[in-house]
Amino acid sequence: MVLASLLLLVLGAIVSQNTQVAALGSACGVPLTTGNALWGEPYWLENIHHQGVAPFAPNATKYKVFRNVREYGAVGDGVHDDTAAINAAISTGSRCGNLTCGSSTATPAVVYFPTGTYLVSAPLHAYYYTVMVGDARTPPTLLASANFTGIAVIDGDPYTNNQNWYTNQVSFYRSARNFVIDLTRMPANVSATGIHWQVSQSTSLVNVVVNMSTEPGNNHQGMFMEDGSGGFMGDLVFNGGKYGIWVGNQQFTVRNLTVNNANTAVFGSWNWGWTYQRVIINDCQVGFNLSGGGNGGEAIIDAVITNTPVFIKTPKPINGSVSGSLVLNNIHLNNVSTAVMENGTTILAGGTRTVHSWGKGNIYTGTHPNGTFTQGKIHSARKDSCLLDHNGFIVSKGHPMYADYSVEQFKSVRSLGAVGDGIADDTEAIKAVLAKYAGCHIIYFDAGIYKVTSTIQVPAGTRIVGEAWSQIMGAGLNFNNKEDPNVVVQVGTPGSQGITEITDIVFTTQGPAAGAIVVEWNVHDPPGLQGAAGMWDSHFRLGGGKFKVLSHADVDSSFFIVANGTHLQDAECPAGSFNPECFAAFLALHITYGASAYLEGTWVWLADHDLDGFHQLTLFSGRGILSHSQGPVWMIGTAEHHVLYQYSLVGARNHYMGLIQTETPYFQPDPAPPGPFDISNVYDDPTFANGTTMAWGLWVQSSTDIIVFGSGHYSFFRNYSTACGSNTTCQTQIVNVDCTSSISIYNLATVGTRYQLSIEENGIIYFANDSEGFSSTVTLWSPARDIYA
Repeated sequence: MVLASLLLLVLGAIVSQNTQVAALGSACGVPLTTGNALWGEPYWLENIHHQGVAPFAPNATKYKVFRNVREYGAVGDGVHDDTAAINAAISTGSRCGNLTCGSSTATPAVVYFPTGTYLVSAPLHAYYYTVMVGDARTPPTLLASANFTGIAVIDGDPYTNNQNWYTNQVSFYRSARNFVIDLTRMPANVSATGIHWQVSQSTSLVNVVVNMSTEPGNNHQGMFMEDGSGGFMGDLVFNGGKYGIWVGNQQFTVRNLTVNNANTAVFGSWNWGWTYQRVIINDCQVGFNLSGGGNGGEAIIDAVITNTPVFIKTPKPINGSVSGSLVLNNIHLNNVSTAVMENGTTILAGGTRTVHSWGKGNIYTGTHPNGTFTQGKIHSARKDSCLLDHNGFIVSKGHPMYADYSVEQFKSVRSLGAVGDGIADDTEAIKAVLAKYAGCHIIYFDAGIYKVTSTIQVPAGTRIVGEAWSQIMGAGLNFNNKEDPNVVVQVGTPGSQGITEITDIVFTTQGPAAGAIVVEWNVHDPPGLQGAAGMWDSHFRLGGGKFKVLSHADVDSSFFIVANGTHLQDAECPAGSFNPECFAAFLALHITYGASAYLEGTWVWLADHDLDGFHQLTLFSGRGILSHSQGPVWMIGTAEHHVLYQYSLVGARNHYMGLIQTETPYFQPDPAPPGPFDISNVYDDPTFANGTTMAWGLWVQSSTDIIVFGSGHYSFFRNYSTACGSNTTCQTQIVNVDCTSSISIYNLATVGTRYQLSIEENGIIYFANDSEGFSSTVTLWSPARDIYA
């Protein structure tokens, strides 16, 4: 089965070798290369024509998606108090916040800050579905006044009367980008925080600097996060403070974190698993303080630690628990006295040297069911050079901001005929825009819901930018035959190459869509470029958006509809139902044989509940992420609730994945997989032997050089009952690897499953041997035992 389908994929790639490497639209003379913005010109987002729509918002024709804080009275001169004006810009328009609702997809907003210094005396409240964006050319400063009062300058989940506005595990869709936060006017002895970021999936912090006091004994901290279920953040700098960041969350990925001159760079209060990729710590007293316990797994890769006496503090193992798994890979120490300290005792010496691969926790190899508790050198996974930059670090590429590009280098799909109201068929309009301008302009999807009824082909070389997660929604008969599935959005053709970037888009479907392959990713990086084909802050949301039937009183006649948005809400698909109209997708994301992909902060979600309420749903999406790619693939994200699997790697090669997180569908085992779908040999579906009645979190077959650097696989329900959690019987097996694959899995955390890892569908690692309380953590599993000199 595997070999047959791989052969077809290989032949397809060979046949298409002559495919144009970067298709140019008919109106293009030369490809888009560098930006042409002039010195002193504002960021393109400030001046582009703002015509995004929120078709399901109250009073939709008057609702503003884009809000420039200056238009709401903010001055930005560092003298006037801009707090009220900024919060008005964020909250105007019956938006979801202040305990009025738990979540909503109906009122998105982009809140824009031109360059300047904005004096604030109280928190700026990041309402649900809000993107706060500063001028990327000259990021604005949010200056906390000397008398600032409140939890933080940016507050991602405010408290009112000790109650959070949003439930922390489902606090989705928030982003803040391009800011300098300055706390230095606040007295050093006063508790001061730059960002309160209590969030979940589909959230991001990008390109943020926080400046704090450097006085000894100060009480400033760059970030405070008490819980949640994240999440991604990257390209962050914290200067000074008692803590660079103080964080606790189920799971998170942090990329490119720099902390300078703090007392403690990172204080970890609790987690099931965190992955830190590319960390720079300078002149701190402690790098990571994990000594309080509660940290299930910490994985740090590619770090440079300088002039910091203690890199990591960890607690001593007690009561049969390792009290926190720890993995270090490619750690460069410069004048560090102690690398790892356990309860005051050095367990890894410091100095000026490189720690290649070191771990603390239970190490497993092959089919051996018993792990070995280790504090020392551990197996170091092979990293192919295609995954690494010139420094030997895992490739790191931030969210494209196009700061050097002028507004003339963008083309708006609404200006060129698309409607984006969730009703009109925008297929031909979008195809026409791509046919004319792909490759020589950045294609701007103004805020809206773009309904398409046949495949949208995105040529290699295309750059797409959304606004507040613009939605591309596959709908109609073309996407409703699970025996003959069709692609909604095809990125590149097999064999194509080109700089291809997609940011701030949500891919979705209108049910029923049993035959929808939501995105097929074919494009590969051009020679000499890494991470050139990718997605950032782009997500898959299948179902879960409840939209009321609108009347003429809500909107004018051009927006009048008589049907709900996705058709996949609680009215049609309540929990426990089995409705053939409630199929959301055949396959969410397929990364094909010849493709490369850089996916950062990507959430591939089949909705388990309604985001415009909180009713649970029963929806069916056959498959999450399928990769046949030969690499390189860099994958940071989550996939949840799909029927057969969340991640499947078949014949794949050269993947870096970290952190990946999954949840099993709440309705299983009723029906058990593959139901209500059928096994497809064409798409190399897994099998379900030995009584397996739940979806696979991770399925790996015939794959080579796969690195999973942090993973969390959770099973909380059986047919919507949580009773199974008390004795860890929600699921029997959740991660499966075959005997032929070469894969290393670091910091494997599971919840609710008896066996944490299986080989050839036979359970190997039993959860109770690795208990960290609620979760269980394997520090490392690799196929075969290394012999160290």
